[in-house]
Amino acid sequence: MDRIDLLDDGFVALDAWMADDLSVVNAARVSFGTRRDGMEERDVGLVGFLMRERHGTPFEHNSFRFHVRCPIFVVREWMRHRVSSFNELSGRYTELAPAFYVPAAEDVRTQVGKPGAYSFETVDADLAQRTRARMQESYDAAYAAYRAMLDDGVAKEVARTVLPVGIYTEFWWTLNARSIMNFLSLRNAETAQREIRRYAEAIEALWSAKMPVTHAAFVANGRQAP
Repeated sequence: MDRIDLLDDGFVALDAWMADDLSVVNAARVSFGTRRDGMEERDVGLVGFLMRERHGTPFEHNSFRFHVRCPIFVVREWMRHRVSSFNELSGRYTELAPAFYVPAAEDVRTQVGKPGAYSFETVDADLAQRTRARMQESYDAAYAAYRAMLDDGVAKEVARTVLPVGIYTEFWWTLNARSIMNFLSLRNAETAQREIRRYAEAIEALWSAKMPVTHAAFVANGRQAP
C-alpha cells in the first residue's frame, strides 16, 4: 500500500486501483473499434489532445480507492466533491479515540483582507504557543465530557456531539481520474485551506505515479479537469 503521512496524526493511503494511462487511450479509441496493448508515442499525444480539447469521458474508465485519516473540518470540505464515493468511520458505533489536530507553530496563522481575498500570515511564536495550548485544553475538556457520558451509559451517537471538528476521522474515498483532477484543480490550489491542500498534494503524488502521462497533460493544460 502506498501511504503518505500528513499533519500530526493523519495520512493518505492508496488502498487499491484499477487504472493506467492506457485505459484513457483505449476508452477514446473504442469509438473507432481499435484497441492498444501498450502505450506508443502517438498515444501520449492523444492523451494530450483529449485533455486540451476537454474530451472528459475517456478519463473516467478507471478507479482509485484511497484510505484517508484527517480532521473532521477537512472532511467537511472534502465531501463537497460529490463525484465520488465516501464511507466514513462512524461515531455512532465506534468509541472515538482522543486524537485531535494541533497545528505546528508555523501553521498557526492570522487572516488579512476581505472575504474572498484573504491572505494568511504566520503569527509570532508566543501567540502560536498560546493558540496551541488553548486548542489542546479545549480538546481535553471536550473529550473528558465525552468519556464521562459514555461511562454514564449515554449512547455513543449522543455523547459524540460534544466533540470538536478538530478530532481525527477516517474514510474510504473511491473515484476516477477525471474526478481526481477536478478535486486537485480546487484543493491543490493556492486559495485552498492549507490543511486540505496538503492532503490534495498527497493525492496528486499517489495518482500521478499510476497515470504519469495523464498527470503531465493535466499540468500542461492549466490543471483544469477535462
